[in-house]
Amino acid sequence: MIVRSSQLALSDCGTEARRPQATDISVECGTSSIGLAIEICPVIYTGYNDTLLILNHMLDPACRATLDESVSPPVARFNFPLNMTHACGSIFRTTSAAGTGIFSDFSNIQTVNISGVVRSVDPTTGTITYNAELKYYYSCAYPLEYLINNTQIDVSASSIAIKDNNGSFISTLSMELFSDSAFIKPMVIPALGIELRTNIYVEVKATNLTGQYHVLLDRCYASISPLPSNSSFFNLFVPCSKDQFTTMIENGDSQSARFRFPAFRFIEQQNETVSTYYLHCITRLCEISTCSTFKQCSSRRKRNTQDTPVSGIGTTYTITSSEIITKADNSASKEKPLTGEKEDDSAVGLGVAVGILAFACVVALCVSAVFYKRLRT
Repeated sequence: MIVRSSQLALSDCGTEARRPQATDISVECGTSSIGLAIEICPVIYTGYNDTLLILNHMLDPACRATLDESVSPPVARFNFPLNMTHACGSIFRTTSAAGTGIFSDFSNIQTVNISGVVRSVDPTTGTITYNAELKYYYSCAYPLEYLINNTQIDVSASSIAIKDNNGSFISTLSMELFSDSAFIKPMVIPALGIELRTNIYVEVKATNLTGQYHVLLDRCYASISPLPSNSSFFNLFVPCSKDQFTTMIENGDSQSARFRFPAFRFIEQQNETVSTYYLHCITRLCEISTCSTFKQCSSRRKRNTQDTPVSGIGTTYTITSSEIITKADNSASKEKPLTGEKEDDSAVGLGVAVGILAFACVVALCVSAVFYKRLRT
């Protein structure tokens, strides 16, 4: 028998009244929630409606479908948060593998896979039924390691029956430079650069991110080019090692990671008025219960601070800091010699000395003349 939807009947579907196809479901792998959209007319055609589609056997009203007739064709929508305790029965599975490509220096790169199924509930009572069972499988895979820069991320979605989609948390991550230890005053870098050894405070923060992950910086380095694959670079810190002047303030303890380092300059830019470089950070999102594991050197590959620079930047998701400019040194530049008041003071001093010397000569001549006159007398 045909069961009418709470708002739609089979006669309302027109040409969309057909058997289900493999393109009737779309999956959106968001940064804080997952959204499913299932075309409702094939569901009605098969003998069901939106109220008979159940997500992971969950009867909680928050996990039920909502009929959306504002789009064409109309769909049944499910939306649930990315939270292990409130994800409408979704299965969370975290896998680990050795890093490749840009992350080849890391022995443990994690990905979280979130999956589940929407099933139909047959309303038929009795011994037999003419309604086919509907199953819509979905899956979202999120990598938990990123190299931060400003590449845009577009998340696509579509398919029915079995749908595996990739999601990304990179859009929730940002990097900002501050000039104070309270991380309140954004750093303003003048055209002539900041003084060498000026403290630069760095914050990598996640916003609108599900609460089960913390931000952990694996490696941060500076390079002369915004795209560091063919550029000189300097490691501020790498797994189990950091530069002696870099200070970690917070890392892996919340959805913000913070550190500071003093401004420096690249030696190959020593003949330039200012030294300009960019900051990059490889950032891991770790589940709260596992963050402490990644802080231990025993579980991560040690790396020398003189390792080769990263490659394959064009295929990674990145966000780079604004350019950092440092002055040549703390004294006046060669193009701007000292002038003005100090030179005037020197001239006055020299004049006074010459005047005193001339006066002494006159006095000496007068004394000599007096003695000469007395001797003659």
